[in-house]
Amino acid sequence: MNAYAATARAERSKPLHVGDHLREWRQRRHLSQLDLAGDAEISARHLSFVETGRATPSREMVLKLAERLEVPLRERNVLLVAAGFAPAFPQRSLDDPALKSARQAIDLVLKAHEPNPALAYDRHWNLVTANRMVAPLLEGLPPHLLGQPFNILRLAFHPEGLAPRTVNLAEWSAHLLERLHRQCEATADPELLKLYQELKAYRMPARSGPVSADNVAIPFKLRRNDEVLSFISTTMVFGTPVDVTLQELALETFFPADDLTAERMRQIAASLT
Repeated sequence: MNAYAATARAERSKPLHVGDHLREWRQRRHLSQLDLAGDAEISARHLSFVETGRATPSREMVLKLAERLEVPLRERNVLLVAAGFAPAFPQRSLDDPALKSARQAIDLVLKAHEPNPALAYDRHWNLVTANRMVAPLLEGLPPHLLGQPFNILRLAFHPEGLAPRTVNLAEWSAHLLERLHRQCEATADPELLKLYQELKAYRMPARSGPVSADNVAIPFKLRRNDEVLSFISTTMVFGTPVDVTLQELALETFFPADDLTAERMRQIAASLT
């Protein structure tokens, strides 16, 4: 399913019952009824009845099918409500006392990653928090791009944002678009689909060719004060979340890809103390 088909599907009327939801998720995962029934250890006939509304699944069956389909927690709640059950997965603010340990873990990772930049963002790539090394890399950008919600991808693609400062813009923007496309495919989130179409509309240079076999990762090369800082990034997520907010949170950490970048980040950190 391409992004245009996903957009059309997301924008049409909502399914009327849980069977419609399950069928759409099964088709999104490119599974036949027989495949899913085998994974869930039920008969294909019973699954067919559930999808057509001729059979009403139990709460346990809805959760089992959702797990096999790798449905995000937010959408598992939608399935449960459509089947007549209460949501199973809470969605709390990171400031909620119940998420205190998770917030402490996030803050610990961000702080420990200094003098290199690190940040956390939500499912729509809006900034949640960042360590103090991120702000110096954004100096001089217009305030309207840094206000709330602060969208990381929009900042990367916008002609008044980081795009003119990104030395390898063709490779980096293509990499980000590919990540976003995979996320759209996995979640069918309407807001992500809109963001994907928005970013595709920006005029980006074409990649000159495939990534060199000598590269271990696509770097992010940022021009700052007539120098080029080069980073490689890693993404971390919570391994076993049962809260919607935590499942949708990602931490992006950037590591120096060369000695110059490492030294400059140490100097920036020293200037902030």
